[in-house]
Amino acid sequence: MTDAVLSPTELAHYEREGYVIPRWRLPDTLLKRMRADLDDLLAANPTLGQDSMICPHIVHGGTQGLKGDARWLEHARVPEVLDLVTQLIGPDFLLWGTTVFGKPAGSGKRIPWHQDGEYWPIRPLATCTAWIALDDATRENGCLRVIPGSHRERKVRHHQQNDSPTLALNQELDQGEYDERDAADIVLEAGQLSLHDVYLVHGSEPNLSPKRRAGFVCRYMPTTSVFDRALGAELQIRSGRVDFATRPLVMMRGVDKSGGNGVGRDSPTLLEQRA
Repeated sequence: MTDAVLSPTELAHYEREGYVIPRWRLPDTLLKRMRADLDDLLAANPTLGQDSMICPHIVHGGTQGLKGDARWLEHARVPEVLDLVTQLIGPDFLLWGTTVFGKPAGSGKRIPWHQDGEYWPIRPLATCTAWIALDDATRENGCLRVIPGSHRERKVRHHQQNDSPTLALNQELDQGEYDERDAADIVLEAGQLSLHDVYLVHGSEPNLSPKRRAGFVCRYMPTTSVFDRALGAELQIRSGRVDFATRPLVMMRGVDKSGGNGVGRDSPTLLEQRA
């Protein structure tokens, strides 16, 4: 058994708690390359905030005006990461989004408690998120925090929009929807990753430490679901922070089982046509 295979214990943990930290980690050479690519991304986008850089894998596009790079698409295709995701959502899935959460030292913003499914146009809701640590993620610098088991009801809880400039995201769970005393900290060393379910309640504290906390996040969706463009346009108008109406989709493995995502194993995707 290789490190890129989830053990029965790890699979059971994901099923029960909604997340897992696999034994596998990025090779040092790949981690070094991704950190260098992050330096290039920051240099190419000096006027944008570093807390949440949406879709760096798209060379041109996005509501932020981010100048992306195809290198981040290759990072989303790391075979071992795809092996892990396959075990959780099946052999047919696509990449529909990436984010770099830069959370700078001393000023990184808080991410409020939320569920990703609140603002994603995927029906039925389904995504496995891979959170890859490019720096050590600790309690001091604002690591990911989760409410274990909060995914089990398979429902989206009540959120409110909060446009406070102190937050990196603007959808926040009502306080009555979770108990912070149940929270678990996802402490990762650089090169480790966690995987979590679309319904899992999670967030993070601000980074008031002297150390940056950067992570690369990949969103993988089983193709039994559909990325609903019409719903995406509505969400885009409501939030003003996303580009779901025109977001490119990229097959990672298998085929589009639903037939409704406009992608296939042998056909070029919208993203590849633009790159």
